[in-house]
Amino acid sequence: MKRLTLPLIAAAGLALSACASLAPYGPQMGPGGQGYVEQRIESNRFRVTYNGVGAPGPVADMALLRAAELTTAQGYDWFEVTQRWIDGRPDSAGGLRPSVGVGYGSSSYGGRYGSYRSSGVGVGVGLNFSGPSPTSTTLEVVMGNGETPDRPNAYDARGVQDALRPRL
Repeated sequence: MKRLTLPLIAAAGLALSACASLAPYGPQMGPGGQGYVEQRIESNRFRVTYNGVGAPGPVADMALLRAAELTTAQGYDWFEVTQRWIDGRPDSAGGLRPSVGVGYGSSSYGGRYGSYRSSGVGVGVGLNFSGPSPTSTTLEVVMGNGETPDRPNAYDARGVQDALRPRL
C-alpha cells in the first residue's frame, strides 16, 4: 500500500499542474483570458500587456514580441521600453514543490504532586501541488525610425521578431 502512495501523489501533482498552462501566442479573446492587448497613448507610444499563466519569463517574451510586431506594423524600425510592470511570482510555473520545516519546543510543569520538564525537536515534510498561476507583463514603448539607439531598453523590432518568433 505504501508503495502506491508516492506514485499517486506525483500523478495528482502532474494532473493539477496540467490544468492551466500558457496558451499559444495571440490576442486576448475575452476578459480574464490569456493573450495580448494594446493601447495607443500617442502616435508613436503604446502600452502592450500580455496576460498568461506560468513563469514570468515566457510571458515577458510574448509582450516583447507583440511590441516588436506593433512597431513594424506602425512603420517604425525600433522601440524602447520606457516602463515595465511584471505581475506574478518568480515560481508562478507551479508544480510539485517539497518543503521541510523544523521546530523546537520546551515546557515545564511544577505542581503540588511533582514537576517535570520536557523538550523536543519536530520535523515536518510537506508537498505543494499548486498549479501555474496568472502572470502578466505590461510594457510602455516609444517607437522610432533609423538606427536603434544605444540604450539598454532599446530594441531593433525585426531582430526581436526573428529571435522570439521561432521559440513561441
